Amino acid sequence: MTTTRTDAARELWKLFEPIHAVTYFSPEPLAALKQAGYRGFWMGYFAGRAAPLGAASAQLVQALFHNFAADHVARALPDAWSFAPPEAALDARLRGSVATLRRVLGERADAPEVARAAELASRAAVDAPLEGRALYAANRALPVPKDPLERLWHAATLLREHRGDGHVAALTVAGIGGREAHVLHALATGTPTEVYATARQLGSDEWNAILAGFRARGLVDDDGTLSDEGRDLKASVEQQTDDLAAPAYGSLSDEELAELMGALRPVAAAVVAAGEIPAKSPMGLDLAELSPARPAR
Repeated sequence: MTTTRTDAARELWKLFEPIHAVTYFSPEPLAALKQAGYRGFWMGYFAGRAAPLGAASAQLVQALFHNFAADHVARALPDAWSFAPPEAALDARLRGSVATLRRVLGERADAPEVARAAELASRAAVDAPLEGRALYAANRALPVPKDPLERLWHAATLLREHRGDGHVAALTVAGIGGREAHVLHALATGTPTEVYATARQLGSDEWNAILAGFRARGLVDDDGTLSDEGRDLKASVEQQTDDLAAPAYGSLSDEELAELMGALRPVAAAVVAAGEIPAKSPMGLDLAELSPARPAR
């Protein structure tokens, strides 16, 4: 089967996402954010991810992150900036995330394949289309690190935020709000509602109200499952997300894309094997696909 650019974009998202996501779940970045002065997990999360924007307001972050409740964001921002400035969050998230990657990779952290992956990923990350990609643009304005492992995490972050900006656009065109996106994804994948109650503070009353709205639109059947129309809409959003992500890799040849995927697979597998990223989360990754036992495609 021929791999298209959109297929490659989806495969690369699966590989880059865990590399980036150590910043949310692993002990080193969490400790670095705490040491910087941020109080509690969520203040550290919002400060770390929003720091490229500067001392951003809760409203700006809610708009760009798309799927958090307003009061959830407002409990962390702008207060976080009174504890430590955005520059401190930027330093903490990079330093801590790279420390995690170095730990889980061991000797492989300094392997030529990792340096090559960093080179290719960084080229794609800085050449991706900028227009309409606010969170990506904020990250792209940051200096590109020189250390290969730092460059790899930085590139993974740029490319996942670039894809995320496109995903928000696709959802918006489909008439799916940020909170609705959680319910749509859960119905499509079987992700337990408890995941969203914990990670996105999406309680049963809000969940049921969204379900009722989906039923009124014909997206959900009476039994609470997605209708054919609902499945088609979800598939359309995912396809459009892949289509919008694909131009980020326009500067890489087909051979370089294959080389990048091959170099990233053992890195992503090592991160997953560490067991620090939850098996079920709003990120939507199937971590079983990234198991070290999974054969390369």
